[in-house]
Amino acid sequence: MKFVDEAYIDIAAGDGGNGCVSFRHEKYKEFGGPNGGDGGRGGHVYAVADVNLNTLVDYRYARRHEAVRGQHGMGSDMFGAAGADITLKMPVGTLIRDADTDEVLYELLQPGQTIMIAKGGDGGFGNMRFKSAINRAPRQKTPGWPGEKKSLKLELKVLADVGLLGMPNAGKSTFIAAVSNARPKIADYPFTTLHPHLGVVRVGPEQSFVVADIPGLIEGASEGAGLGHQFLRHLARTRLLLHVVDLAPFDEGADPVAQAQAIVAELKKYDPGLYAKPRWLVLNKIDMLPPEARAARVKDFVKRFKWKGPVFEISALTREGCEPLIRAIYAHLQAQQQADAPAEIDPRFIPST
Repeated sequence: MKFVDEAYIDIAAGDGGNGCVSFRHEKYKEFGGPNGGDGGRGGHVYAVADVNLNTLVDYRYARRHEAVRGQHGMGSDMFGAAGADITLKMPVGTLIRDADTDEVLYELLQPGQTIMIAKGGDGGFGNMRFKSAINRAPRQKTPGWPGEKKSLKLELKVLADVGLLGMPNAGKSTFIAAVSNARPKIADYPFTTLHPHLGVVRVGPEQSFVVADIPGLIEGASEGAGLGHQFLRHLARTRLLLHVVDLAPFDEGADPVAQAQAIVAELKKYDPGLYAKPRWLVLNKIDMLPPEARAARVKDFVKRFKWKGPVFEISALTREGCEPLIRAIYAHLQAQQQADAPAEIDPRFIPST
């Protein structure tokens, strides 16, 4: 299935039903009085986060979504029935924006999270609502209120703890296949990955984290070169970035340092906030180097790249060095989670009610 991470939809909640003007007509009751009921409310439009969905392809072709209007009020004190609500299922991680202003209205971040995105109109009043001591036969009624109507832009940002960043053919897909349950397409040519992949990495019993693999970047991606940087949005919610570098490119004229610098420049140009995220350097394909030349090649790369952060040497193909990297990632995520957790408040300082 084609990966779709953007869609535009128009939604309309149901209008409220109109109120009714009616009077009681029964035998031996000449002045039965007003008995027109209220109209029913219109149906609401809800969005729910569904873990079984991973694309917005359902909304690429089904653009218009309308809830049912409320039933009109009737005589004999009968109120109109409320219109049926509709629920739109969306993948976890969906951003709902106003299509005109691009303002973020809602975010679906938790499985099963349900949000009302368009409210149905209230029903109108029937004439029984206007009865009073001085107006015993009112003929007033009110129409139902219109339901909300919106044009929305849906944008999917996958939820992952760790994001893989690098040039095409750097070995990102091989790495995520080696350490997780993801099975992306792997080949010996660039741009094998055409859409993001998620994989769950099991560290131990009840110990895991999620890795996201996105299509590779090249220099000029911000101007649309290659696949552009449209998939970088999927790294926005990650807590750690792994910059995967091919330390032994097939092209002898290719410079891994220049390629890595180009990736960093594109990342900074796209989003300074994403650039500021914690980032580790993962030097891949060390199995392609003679054992006696590995240390010198790594040292030379780190020096020329002017890198001062964590460095890991791995071979995604043979899984050499992958296990220490996974352990380090999990420890980092746990430490970050504890640092982000709110501090416990001493009960002695909680004011009594």
